[in-house]
Amino acid sequence: MDIDFRVALVLAPIAIAAGWAVFNIGAAAIQQVQNFLNREA
Repeated sequence: MDIDFRVALVLAPIAIAAGWAVFNIGAAAIQQVQNFLNREA
């Protein structure tokens, strides 16, 4: 069973974009949580 590289070619940019979005949103979320915790202390 070989992988069809056309599927990988189509999914690769989508996976890269999703990873980039999660990376950016995650960084902002962590910063918000840290700011909230620092404000409470």
